[in-house]
Amino acid sequence: MKFHVTGTSGSENPTKATLVFLHAKGSREAGHEVSISLLGDAVVMVNPTIAKNIQGVGLPPLTELINFAKENGIPVYG
Repeated sequence: MKFHVTGTSGSENPTKATLVFLHAKGSREAGHEVSISLLGDAVVMVNPTIAKNIQGVGLPPLTELINFAKENGIPVYG
């Protein structure tokens, strides 16, 4: 199955912003093809300076999830 996850939240809502990458990680780990689109405020999430300071409540650090996406060939469009 193919999934395309879209995020619109940025650093103003770290939990919502992180969930996009967490959903993509879970989909890939389940064997699905997945891609990510970042729109509006979410585009800044791939900036390393911003990403290293983002962690949603009860979620892994955003940088960990971005690294997973890179290592697993998950395309991120923004």
